Formats: sequence, structure tokens, C-alpha cells
Amino acid sequence: MADTTEQTEQRECRTIHAGGEWLTAASGATREILDPAEGRPFAVVAEGDEKDADLAIAAARAAFDEGDWPRTPAVERAALLRRVADLLIRDRERLGLLESRDAGKTLEEGRVDIDCVADAFRYFAGLVAAEAPGRVVDAGSPDVHSVVVHEPVGVCALITPWNYPLLQASWKIAPALAAGNTFVVKPSEITPLTTIALIGLLAEAGLPAGVANIVTGPGHTVGARFAEHPDVDLVSFTGGLVSGVKVAQAAAPTVKKVALELGGKNPNVVFADACATPEGFDTAVDQALNAAFIHSGQVCSAGSRLIVEESVRDRFVDELARRAARIRLGRGTEDGVECGPLVSEQQRAKTEEYVASALAEGAVLRTGGRRPDPAPERPEGGYFYEPTVLDRCHREMRVVREEVFGPVLTVETFRTEDEAVALANDTEYGLAGGVWTADAGRARRVAGRLRHGTVWINDFHPYLPQAEWGGFGKSGVGRELGPAGLAEYRESKHVYQNLAPRPVRWFAG
Repeated sequence: MADTTEQTEQRECRTIHAGGEWLTAASGATREILDPAEGRPFAVVAEGDEKDADLAIAAARAAFDEGDWPRTPAVERAALLRRVADLLIRDRERLGLLESRDAGKTLEEGRVDIDCVADAFRYFAGLVAAEAPGRVVDAGSPDVHSVVVHEPVGVCALITPWNYPLLQASWKIAPALAAGNTFVVKPSEITPLTTIALIGLLAEAGLPAGVANIVTGPGHTVGARFAEHPDVDLVSFTGGLVSGVKVAQAAAPTVKKVALELGGKNPNVVFADACATPEGFDTAVDQALNAAFIHSGQVCSAGSRLIVEESVRDRFVDELARRAARIRLGRGTEDGVECGPLVSEQQRAKTEEYVASALAEGAVLRTGGRRPDPAPERPEGGYFYEPTVLDRCHREMRVVREEVFGPVLTVETFRTEDEAVALANDTEYGLAGGVWTADAGRARRVAGRLRHGTVWINDFHPYLPQAEWGGFGKSGVGRELGPAGLAEYRESKHVYQNLAPRPVRWFAG
């Protein structure tokens, strides 16, 4: 089978794309990309720096100021986004496999991610194509035409995380293009491969040169330059709190628009009445596992804090621990594997440190808490860590308060509804949370009282492209997905046209 364009460019380390050209890094530097299931390199990419960032930003600036894309009719932009969605589905198997090897997730998770990416492109295509050209504002005079219209922001700098590389990129790229912007994107230096592939698909779909640009490289050089550059009009960052603060600080002197989707420490609140039937109990336990351990817990919205009513906690946690111990760990491409490795040795070491601190502070280890023994589907060099359940936790523990980003679930208990809400809200973050109850009134009350950007009732983790995604507190600012996600990549302009101009005499004379 012939190589695809991005495979050829990748082998030559031409993974920087600026002004329609695939380039090596200006410094000639490269980076090996590791397969986390084996701990060995399987790809090499260019290691860009500030010079490469400047080149890509200049290309995006020229394409916005002088090119046709910002003035392309919305229906034509929408048609291109739909073509991209079709290409994604065409390449679903290849991209899903690449996502699995790059990020360590299971192949099925990788395939689902590609489906969701295609959905995002189709959603924003439909949203922008169906919009009215402007909102008329009644000025109270037949001689005045007043309308609010939407225009693209300009050059958007998009910085994406390593856990959902292509999905998180699509949440930024699709609305940015739909709104008529040009962009530069910096994928995580750990997992850049599918974003490189997406840039190739955008070109194949007919996107003009210079509209889409990518720089592969580290955050402290490329990402920092993106955030501070005066020719960037908007910076959108998804990642950790510490890096998000740095992005905001770098963007402040130029007063550019900033959207930050940061961490989470998400509660999953289980009331006893949700477990009153065997089916209800089984579903709540199953979803608690899903909330905590999908993609080895490396999810910003992971339900890593189980807050369960005291009357059912023993039975619930016993069954939860029993099932968690049976989760099959291994290389994501192996049949039957349910959970892959952590993305890096650094991430595994961080997880181990959190578990050790929790045990020192009095937590009870119910299952996990160690590196698994090697197996044919689990190479010794891989960054595997067993799904871990820590019982008897309390809010003063670091593992309860800080984002672990690993397969670690803490258990707290409550007796009353007020206590459950207080525990769930006792966090600096406010990204997501879940509520499990058979009482519809209680579900609405508790969901209404939780200070989290997304609240799931009797479910965990689903999202809809049509619904805004964002958080409160230190989980960030701005919104992705939904109409608000498109609005992030636009400016609003009020056009006031007086059809009967006349002098205005402010001063005598």
C-alpha cells in the first residue's frame, strides 16, 4: 500500500505545516514519539520552536488579511467541513489505530473518537449554514437600519492536550473554520500524529493554503509564542491548570481573546435509591467504573470522586472493587483489552505518588495500587497501572483535592442530601459531575445546586456537540461546542445605518 502524504512527510520529519507547505523544524530538531504500551519509539516528528511558530502565524495572518477564506460564504465553508467529515470516516480505521498507538487508548475508543470528530465537523457545518445573516435591532426610526452581524475573530492559536488529541483539536478547529478564521495549532508534543493527519485532510478537502497551519513542538516554546504573539487574535487552550495560567498571563499584554478548558476533580454522587433494584445497582456500579477508568482515568471529566450514600456504601464499594480488579489491561490494539496504559512514564510516576500519599494519609486500598505483572498483551516496558480504588477518603487528602489524571477512584460517603451537595461542591474545580437517584425531584434539586459546568443525571461522560462544554472555578473560562462554541470564534458587530443623516448640534456656535 502506498504511503499517505502525512506518513511520507512524517518520515522526513516534515510535520510543520505553514502556508500550504510541509516543513522541517528551522533548527532541524526532531522528537521521537513513544508507544506507551511498549515504551519504545514508533514515529519521529519535527521539534519546532519560536521561529517555526512565527512562520506559521505569519502564514495564518496573511491568509486572513489577504486571502478569501474569511469572506467565503458560510454555505461554502460548511460544504468544506462536511467534506472533511466524509474524509475522516473514510480513514476511520487508520486514524483510530493511530490514535490508539499514540495515546495508548483501546482501538475501539480510537474509532469512537474519530466518529465524534466527524460529528463535530458536521455539526458546526450545519450550524453556520443555517444562520441568519444578521439580527435586526429596532432603532425606533424608519430612517435607521440597525443590525448585529458576526465576523471571524482573525488568527486563532489552538493548543490541544495529549489525552484526546484529535477530538479536542476538532472542538477548536471545526468552529474556527466555520466562523471564517485562520488558525495555527500546536498539538501535544506527546501525541501529535492524528492532528498532523487532520491538516492533510483539510488540504485534501480544498481548504486554501495558509488557513490551517500546525507546529509540532513543546509548550514552553511553541505554545508560549502562540499565546504572546501580537498577530494572534484568540488563543484557545485545553490542558492543565498551571499551563492554563501561563497562557492567560502571556496573552494578557495583547488583550487577545482567551478560552481555557482546564482540569477537573469531578464528583459522582450516588444516592441509595438509585441502587434499590438489582438493575439500578448494577448500572450505577458499571457507570462508576466507566466514569473513573475509561482511558485509564486520563480524562478531564473523569468521575474520580465517588460520593456514595452511607447506607449502601459497603455493598457498592465491595462490588466496585471486585469489578475494577477484573478490568483487563493491555495494549489497546489487542482483542478483549478494556484499558490501556498511561500515556508516559512521567504520568505513571505521578499516579503512584498520589496513591502513596493517600495511603499515608489513611486511605484504604481496596484494589489496584501497583504496576501489573507483564503479560503477552502487556509488555514489560509499557506504562501500565492497575485500576485503583481508595476507600475511606476525606476532603483533606491531596488525592481527593488534586487532579490525578490516572486510574484512581476515591470513595467518600454522605448521609443527607445537603451533605452530598457540600462534598460535591468542595473543590476548586467545577468541570463536571454526576448524580444517581431514582427520585426525579431530587435529581433536579441536586443538579441545580452543583457548581459544575456539566451535570449528568443517571449517566456519566456522554456529550452532545449541540451542548456547550465548559466549567466553573479553576476549570477554565469560555465554552466549546454548541452555539457558544461557535461564538468564541467570532466578534459581534453592530452596524447602524442612518438613511436620513442630519447635523447633530452638540455645541452652540
